[in-house]
Amino acid sequence: MALIVQKFGGTSVGDADRIRAVADHIARTRRQGNDVVAVVSAMGKSTDDLLRLAGAVCSTTPPPREMDMLLTSGERISMSLLCMALADLGVPAASFTGSQAGIITDNEHTRAKILEIRPDRLSAAIAEGMVPVVAGFQGMSTDRDITTLGRGGSDVTAVALGAALGADVCEIYTDVTGVFSADPRVVPTAKRLAHISFDEMNEMAATGGRVLMLRSVEFARSHHVPLHVRSSFTWEPGTWVVEEDESMEQAIVSAVTHDTSEAKVTVAGVPDRPGIAAHLFRALADRAVNVDMIVQNTSANGTTDISFTVPRVDLAAAVEVAESLRAELGFVEVTSDSSIARLSVIGAGMKSHPGVTATMFETLASLGVNIEMISTSSIRISCVVDEAVVEDAMRAVHAAYGLG
Repeated sequence: MALIVQKFGGTSVGDADRIRAVADHIARTRRQGNDVVAVVSAMGKSTDDLLRLAGAVCSTTPPPREMDMLLTSGERISMSLLCMALADLGVPAASFTGSQAGIITDNEHTRAKILEIRPDRLSAAIAEGMVPVVAGFQGMSTDRDITTLGRGGSDVTAVALGAALGADVCEIYTDVTGVFSADPRVVPTAKRLAHISFDEMNEMAATGGRVLMLRSVEFARSHHVPLHVRSSFTWEPGTWVVEEDESMEQAIVSAVTHDTSEAKVTVAGVPDRPGIAAHLFRALADRAVNVDMIVQNTSANGTTDISFTVPRVDLAAAVEVAESLRAELGFVEVTSDSSIARLSVIGAGMKSHPGVTATMFETLASLGVNIEMISTSSIRISCVVDEAVVEDAMRAVHAAYGLG
């Protein structure tokens, strides 16, 4: 007998028929002799509908505490309806909000982080032969307020519960059949991966892969929770995200990703002396601006240029922070570009195979694509390019590595 955490995304529980299909799948998993804990997202686009309602009644930024109270209602609807559907199949089930499930978070509304899980009630329900159905995306703060974990937070809920309960696997059900070597909507020849390592999946999530939330992959890797990404429409086996098998030869490149959600800021004419960059990036951090790629040019005549990328939603704040420091730190100018995209190749095997970088650069050069910034890790190479050419570049790079 195994303990399986099954997480169902918004499309998986999008309407009554889908909820009944999910209930039937949970029932069949139970008949195979397994214990199941289900985690559900809000139905379909209901979270977007709630956001629109908030905007309709509030002309300014809504209070974060009240936004959390509002947005968590979507998951409560899903969990209750799924329990009803399970009861109709003769499967005993009980619904739990995040706070009832023992998910304790910090006090940061709308983007809280899990501090602790106290799964006593869930463990008791499992021992009684029930299926606990937990509302994803939410918890209770140390101040006893309802909090949300940010968009995609239901993945984090599922993985965290898997770790706390000692689950054998955490199955993530979505509207795709697994993790692909590229976005199949952009690259029709992309193939589904049977297995991928936590490190590779972590890099994919961080560079534009939209299947799993980055925080959920980090949590799974830290707590050694195997993930199985599957489709709730076909129920076929999907992609296993597991520890890297050091005894096996790794694929040189496993996947190509792209991300069009970032923008570039360039601070030109920065005095080349210690402390300037520290002052700038501390000010950005204090405004909660997340900086990703950073490139500093070689100093010339006592000055240098610093370019960095930020989420597009934070571009205005980033430019405002930099401009506010221009006189104090002696910048010449601050410019920005919101029409960039990041193209990345990822593979555990590139650590031991030369030529991966050359192939990527040669492929981009053959298309006439200019590379604006470069960033690397031991298993990833990322280039910032013009957004207008990123999809063509992605298809060409995918083919160059023979991933189709």
